[in-house]
Amino acid sequence: MAALPAAPMIAENDFSLGKTTMANPFEFIQQVRSEASKVIWPTRRETLVTTGMVLLMVLFASLFFVTVDETLRLSVGFVLGIGRHG
Repeated sequence: MAALPAAPMIAENDFSLGKTTMANPFEFIQQVRSEASKVIWPTRRETLVTTGMVLLMVLFASLFFVTVDETLRLSVGFVLGIGRHG
């Protein structure tokens, strides 16, 4: 049989009366520290590689959108300018 999950942060809850009782602040801090210790933080290398990939994708996306924007600008200018020069 699996263990029961930890108690929620709100110790008592009566929705019909709209009353809630908060957990003890010391207990809350202990639970926060316990949960933070379970987090697997990325290494410095993982963080740098991920940051580099994000910056590379931003560069590619910006070049793509500049190219599409200029192509559309030139195309629309050409279509609208046909009647002026001839």
